[in-house]
Amino acid sequence: MIVAGELGADRPLVPEEIGQRFEVSRTVVRESLRVLEAKGLVSARPNVGTRVRPVSDWNLLDPDIIEWRAFGPQREDQRRELCELRWTIEPLAARLAVGHGRDELQQRLAEMVEIMGHALGAGDAVTFGRADAEFHTLLLQAAGNKMLEHLSAIVASALEVSGGPLTGCDRPTEAAIGLHQAIVDALGGGDPAGAEHAMRQLLAVRSESPAPAGRAADHVVPAPREH
Repeated sequence: MIVAGELGADRPLVPEEIGQRFEVSRTVVRESLRVLEAKGLVSARPNVGTRVRPVSDWNLLDPDIIEWRAFGPQREDQRRELCELRWTIEPLAARLAVGHGRDELQQRLAEMVEIMGHALGAGDAVTFGRADAEFHTLLLQAAGNKMLEHLSAIVASALEVSGGPLTGCDRPTEAAIGLHQAIVDALGGGDPAGAEHAMRQLLAVRSESPAPAGRAADHVVPAPREH
């Protein structure tokens, strides 16, 4: 309700009313509000109570918030913002990975490409999406930059909500597999410019894939991850 915009900034949240509406105990309400507060969605202060915080205060890079926004009215903005974020960080990660990637990591990337190929032949979009997410996560981890590595969960969420199995925005294609393989080849050949170029081409292919109309509305908004 908060992420969907039904409850605007500074809107008071009364735990008793929440418990009655959703038929849950006070303990569940209290824990839920604690989780939302940690994500910047609400604030709780003595003598003021719990209130909704403005969007500018939200932790928009939190994987849960990424998913929640993707299933609400902001999903198109979310898709655009995630694509722009990936365009900013992933080509750089591919370039850096050439100098830092280890042989075993490159082998793992090659295995993910192989899995994607088999999944494409079998028409298995779920397996394709999982291998795709693992590929991009591994690449960020191979860049030798702790801050980029920290963003790997965000990229994985971006793939799930805007190009992976949850919404199926992107269709698995031979072209996508070929570009993933080109990245692996550039890593093995010590070609940082080639790795960066292949990643930019891959992201361009993905960003041009339209989201099916109304697809996001067919899914239940996911609950917060376990912490």
